[in-house]
Amino acid sequence: MENKYQKVKNGLKEAILAGQYKVNDKLPTETELMEAYEVSRYTVRRAVGDLETDHFIYRIQGGGMFVQDWHRDWSTEPDSKMIGVITTHIADYIFPNIIAGIDRVISDAGYSLLISNTHNDHDKERKSLINMLDSKVAGLIIEPTQSALPNPNLDLYHEIKDDQIPTLFINAKYPSLDFPGVTTGDQAAEERLVDYLFELGHQSILGVFQVDDSQGVARMNGFVQAYQAHPEFSYKSNQIMYQSGDDFAKLSERIGAYMSLPERPTAIACYNDRLAIQVMADLRKRGFRVPEDVSVVGFDDYQLSQYMTPALTTLSHEKERMGADAGTMLLQMLDQQPVTDIEYQPELIKRTSAQAPDVTSK
Repeated sequence: MENKYQKVKNGLKEAILAGQYKVNDKLPTETELMEAYEVSRYTVRRAVGDLETDHFIYRIQGGGMFVQDWHRDWSTEPDSKMIGVITTHIADYIFPNIIAGIDRVISDAGYSLLISNTHNDHDKERKSLINMLDSKVAGLIIEPTQSALPNPNLDLYHEIKDDQIPTLFINAKYPSLDFPGVTTGDQAAEERLVDYLFELGHQSILGVFQVDDSQGVARMNGFVQAYQAHPEFSYKSNQIMYQSGDDFAKLSERIGAYMSLPERPTAIACYNDRLAIQVMADLRKRGFRVPEDVSVVGFDDYQLSQYMTPALTTLSHEKERMGADAGTMLLQMLDQQPVTDIEYQPELIKRTSAQAPDVTSK
């Protein structure tokens, strides 16, 4: 549990790290901090003194307290053997395989991993970046956070670029940054998946896509592009867009509304396998059989997808290969070798969760 002094110190530091106070901004006075935190002047002065020592704050005699240029001198240590890896998640889904691929390559070259995750939240991304830079990592492998939205942390990325820290992206890229990347051809792959559903005889398909990440936007665009090639039934397409922080219960209600229509969808194309697994469980609760009543498809070929009943039709994701390629690319960058982007073309994996629609079951 934080004591009063730590509460003031950590509160001010987090506000500065989050960008609430910019470099050279004036901070609240001692009296204002005393009132805000309900502490003594001694407590405030002790906390501020520590932050001054840590180069977060500087004082002007008679002028007050101001934010120091706390993120300068982030150039890497010449003998650093630590690689920073920032992902949106760590412990589940496809990420352990990606990290394992990175570790296999960089450990053979004598490097170690420093791992952090953002939970797809920009504030957590900022803290992860700052922790990595404070640790003087030799290079960075980053999965962008909410890559389809404006990024409030571009100032840190520009610092990384200015300090020439070798950095690359995986799974997605921020459009305004020219770091190299290892990604997947999401749009073309989703179009092939929807075309496969058309071949099975589906015309009314519900697409459910996460749109705060560029992967989800690209997959949604592939869904739309597939329908654009079939104007004779393109009016039967339906889409639900959601963001990573949305509660599945609300998403379930929206899917349920479509499934209660007289001319309901006969197939559902999900943003990824994790969502598809949730959707299949939700459909069963509503009394629908998969795939007899409604087909469900995903994306990423999550390890558990093949062991489900029914096994999930999906698109491949290179996971460990992505990690290994990212690790190899970063080692090349550390050796000042030129690198080029890598984009994988997913394979369609046909399993039993998708079949021809049974019009009598509608």
